[in-house]
Amino acid sequence: MASLDKIMDDFAFLDDWEDRYRYVIELGKELPDLAAEKKIAENKVQGCASQVWVVSHSDNDSDPVLTFEGDSDAHIVRGLVAIVLAVYSGKKASDIAALDAIDVFSKIGLVEHLSSQRANGLRSMVNRIRAEAQVLAA
Repeated sequence: MASLDKIMDDFAFLDDWEDRYRYVIELGKELPDLAAEKKIAENKVQGCASQVWVVSHSDNDSDPVLTFEGDSDAHIVRGLVAIVLAVYSGKKASDIAALDAIDVFSKIGLVEHLSSQRANGLRSMVNRIRAEAQVLAA
């Protein structure tokens, strides 16, 4: 899976929005498939028009490091999942709670090129991850 720095560098390199969309889809193709037994209601992100699942894993530290797996049934959304996971996976819960991935999407100019449904779904995914991190960091 691509690192956030690589993703941001690649976005800066790509001028055309068609190329950027293709790149997001490619990121989604690189995302490992989520096992069928993890595609359950408990892992489903509410508020997404597409089906999106996010699974978190944490160590038992007082401020645990979280890692995430995710998947979607839509190509572009799967790419958005890959970027969100690049933003948050491997960070401490307190850092995740304080970091809004929407800011990252705004920096690379992606938010304004998403449909309102996809943007709302993206916010739902980010809010769910951050809420879980806030609980674990408390």
